[in-house]
Amino acid sequence: MAEIQLHNTLSGNLEPFVPQKPGEVRMYTCGPTVYDYAHIGNYRTFVFQDILRRFLKLRGFQLQHVMNLTDVDDRIIANAAAAGKNIRDYTEKFAQAFFDDCKTLSIEAPEHWIRATDHIDDMVQLIERLQKKTFTYASEGSIYYRIAKFPNYGKLSKIDLTGIQAGARVDNDRYEKESARDFALWKAPKPGDHFWETAIGPGRPGWHIECSAMAMKYLGETLDIHTGGIDLAFPHHENEIAQSEAATGKPFARYWLHAEHLLFEGEKMSKSLGNFFTLRDLFAKGYKPAALRFALASVPYRKQLNFTFDGLTQATNSVERLRNLADRLQQGNFPAGKQSGMIERISKAHEEFDTGLSDDLNTARALAAVFDLARDANTAMDKGEFRQGDVDATQQFLVTFDKVFAVIEDNDAQKLRALGYGSADAGPSDAEIEKLIAERIAAKKKRDFPTADSIRKELADRGIILEDAKDGSVRWKRK
Repeated sequence: MAEIQLHNTLSGNLEPFVPQKPGEVRMYTCGPTVYDYAHIGNYRTFVFQDILRRFLKLRGFQLQHVMNLTDVDDRIIANAAAAGKNIRDYTEKFAQAFFDDCKTLSIEAPEHWIRATDHIDDMVQLIERLQKKTFTYASEGSIYYRIAKFPNYGKLSKIDLTGIQAGARVDNDRYEKESARDFALWKAPKPGDHFWETAIGPGRPGWHIECSAMAMKYLGETLDIHTGGIDLAFPHHENEIAQSEAATGKPFARYWLHAEHLLFEGEKMSKSLGNFFTLRDLFAKGYKPAALRFALASVPYRKQLNFTFDGLTQATNSVERLRNLADRLQQGNFPAGKQSGMIERISKAHEEFDTGLSDDLNTARALAAVFDLARDANTAMDKGEFRQGDVDATQQFLVTFDKVFAVIEDNDAQKLRALGYGSADAGPSDAEIEKLIAERIAAKKKRDFPTADSIRKELADRGIILEDAKDGSVRWKRK
């Protein structure tokens, strides 16, 4: 197996991945701010971290993975107040939608889902540590981090601090990339705001302190991997480093991995341009979860992904090619023995797949490995050259592939029904399908073609597509 190499934003280099503790990876992922439904640009990042997680597991690592939900920030407080709800009630709908979306996209649950509002005490304690080390100052009931006190500020994002006005500060949770200013660790309440009574006074945490406190509580003072979208590198991740390392005197995270933006038709996704899509928007248009996951994973995470509907159609077709190959392997009748060179061909696919993912999660190379093998296997089957002795090895490669990409298992219909899309009828069972196919084969042998055609139409009406193979076997799949 190839050595795993990851691009570390901190160093700007490709580095061999070596965790602190052999065989164990401590990883933190910045999750969504649950003030609205997440959009597909967000899920590009979450699919990337899932590919990373699954590949590390495939390589035998034990994962300790934490993902947070930011359920208190300026937008949430404003939206909850406008809706006449408390914070928890307002965010619960969007938190549950996020969990549902992750299941639908086959994004594995981390070992710990955590919410900011459950960890206020941990944030207060971290702020108190920073106070004791004089990294903070108070103003009008709020507590700010003094950037000038941390000489390494900017080492992640490489931002130039020249000309930054000493003592200039920001109170909002989100601010412009060019604005490197002292940031709020603790925010005094405004009239009508939700707040907590704490040892450092009434108020609520700033956005940045949340992730530092929660990550270190569950994963220790130095993480192996911290992931997120590239838009979080500054200011969010830069501020996480400043406050965490000021408190502990230790490196906060050893590897920083950032996913690039998703564009739509070449433009940045935004509500104002009308190109802002949630998963539910795309499912309502008839697209399937596996096709969307494939599309989001198809371009390596450090390259911008230009999302188009043509690309999503191509992803749909690609998933069908892989599922058709899996069906042919399962349902086909092949001659005994092994095809010359096929075992070597499968071994090469394994090697290319592993080499691609080991090279900073080069998903394009890993996908090329599986489609090259699919082409060769299908060609051999069409020519009658594929052998029964090669079925298990080919299937095993597809299983390995799907442990990471998770698109071959045909469970789209069930997932969509769980979200309220599609018919409540789950369609015929596998046993019923096989029984009807047997009846159709028997009818054709008797030259009772009207009955055979009637059975095909009945299955098609119930969402089952039949394909008659040259060897006389019948393959089927659900729509």
